Formats: sequence, structure tokens, C-alpha cells
Amino acid sequence: MKSLAGPLPLFDMEGAPDTPQGLFASWFRDAVEAGVEEPHAMVLSTVDEKGAPDARILILKNLDHRGWHFASSDQGPKGRQIALNPHVSLTFYWPRLGRQVRIRGMARRADIHESDADFLARPPGARAIALTARQSEPLASAQDLEEALELQRQRLRERPDLVAPHWGLFIVTPHEVEFWQGDTERRHRRLRYRQAAVGWSREKLWP
Repeated sequence: MKSLAGPLPLFDMEGAPDTPQGLFASWFRDAVEAGVEEPHAMVLSTVDEKGAPDARILILKNLDHRGWHFASSDQGPKGRQIALNPHVSLTFYWPRLGRQVRIRGMARRADIHESDADFLARPPGARAIALTARQSEPLASAQDLEEALELQRQRLRERPDLVAPHWGLFIVTPHEVEFWQGDTERRHRRLRYRQAAVGWSREKLWP
């Protein structure tokens, strides 16, 4: 099967913004305008207690000067892994543009007000699932799931402002971000930002 068939956009590395957040925001807008499906989907990679890698697709919730935001339960595997080792990576891939972004950094919890606001902004079904606090546990039957969900739906009907105590908004503060623009002739253009003593350093990489 073909890959990077093009046409693909150009990447003006000389005119790149001073911060990786600035360039990411520009590339994200390009992905939205190009009609990329779920451009806010990203791969979060962590390691477990044995040092083995783990990865899953999450949704980017926000981006600001602090970094990239995502939400998760503290009680699931990714929450436990981050508690043991906060070094994580994020990967975005927008195939229609032949672009990927790789982010390496430290994940930390946002303050409780931000976490609570994120939880309350989620759809009722998503809140009910989170309140079951059973993420990644073995499921014996579909009936067990439905019964647990109905119990949490009832709790939410009685207390619409209920927040799962184990829910958290996480912020990945980057120390290295690479922007990769694919090329049909495989002369890929790569620009890496690295955190410096003041601001960010930038360097081009071989394809």
C-alpha cells in the first residue's frame, strides 16, 4: 500500500515560531482546515513498574504555555504508571498532511479546580463510566456493566455536580518536541525544539 502519496504541504523551518506550542497550534489549525478526522487524537506513551512501554490513544483537551493537557483516572493503568514515572511522550499523526509531532516531557496533575471543571464538562455517559472506578478491570458480563452504570447515573441525577475523586486533568510540560513533515521522495523535513536555559533551542534533523 502506498504511503505519503501527496501532495503534501511544505514546511518552512526557517520561519518556525520561537516555541513548540506556537508551531503546534499552527499545524493543528492546518489539520482542522484540511479535514483531518479527530486531529486532537494522540498517543500517550508511558512505562509500567517493570519499565515496559505502554501506549493508548487519548484526546487532547487543551494547549497553553504550560503544555499539552489530557484527562484520566488516577486508578487506571496510565494514572498509576504516571504516578510511578511521570516521564511520558505524546505522538500526533495527521496522515492527510503527512505530518507528525512527537512530544517528550513530564506529566503532572493540574489543580483541583481545573480537574473538576474538566470532569463536569464531560457528557453524562462519560461521567457515569468514570464514576464506576473500574477502568481496565476484568469484566464478567455486560449485565455487570449496565448495573454499575445505572447506579452511577442515579447518583448523577441526584447530584449533577458530583465529581469523581480519582479524576485528574494532566499537563505534559515538554522538554523536547519534534515536528516531522513527510515528503513523497522521503526527504522528510524535521525540526526539533529542546528546552534551553532560557527559551528553546531549535535544530534541523536528517531525514
